[in-house]
Amino acid sequence: MMLSRHLPLHACSQRTAFIHATQQNAGGAAACNRRPARSFITAVLVFLASTGALAAPMGFKDSTMVMSDLSSTWREVWVNRAFTARDAIGAGGLYMRSDDGKLDRTLAEVTYTRLAQRWNLPHAQANVWLFAGIGAVSGNDFDGQRTMLAPGLQVDYETTRVYLAANARLYRAQGLNHDFASARAGWALEDADYESTQAWIVVEARRMRELSESIEVTTMLRLIHRRYFLELGVNDRAEARANLMFVF
Repeated sequence: MMLSRHLPLHACSQRTAFIHATQQNAGGAAACNRRPARSFITAVLVFLASTGALAAPMGFKDSTMVMSDLSSTWREVWVNRAFTARDAIGAGGLYMRSDDGKLDRTLAEVTYTRLAQRWNLPHAQANVWLFAGIGAVSGNDFDGQRTMLAPGLQVDYETTRVYLAANARLYRAQGLNHDFASARAGWALEDADYESTQAWIVVEARRMRELSESIEVTTMLRLIHRRYFLELGVNDRAEARANLMFVF
């Protein structure tokens, strides 16, 4: 869930007002009497931390995030609530179908997300996220439901113009192993200020064990604002995909 934006270089009073408004989640701000370069770097890091970053699976403290990921073989909708700047709890539903259309899975789960580590670097930010999920899964090749556990890990790095992320999540139940892995890279097409919409090109490669025999590669156009993003793209099998995220 990607929410990185470019903080506008307007008057120092405007920048300081924004920093003061977000310092609870960001952990501090630069004052106008500091050197301009240092103030700019601090403001960028404050902005990245307070908005949750391009790939963040949760929003800022006391926010609610809603997200969907829709394609022919993967349909996911979930919501979570950030009860601290590093912790969120949520619930969601996931439909998975094999590439040949013979197998399908439906999972309803509750989730916990934890920001395990964050590095604020000059003009950049890096994060490690941990996930835990538990729910009930059903399928068209077995009766009833089974309890599924879904721990996971995400590592990401971003600037205001470049984004990289790797994600791995285990989907395990009795007799089922649908481990999932993905990697993403994104490039901003333009600079944009805090209140503007920014366009990105994002390329993702992903695969799910036992449901896909090949790695799916999708190229998407992303339009991102400080509280939402929309992704529209097509994968290497000419199948459409749409993702939407909103934070409030």
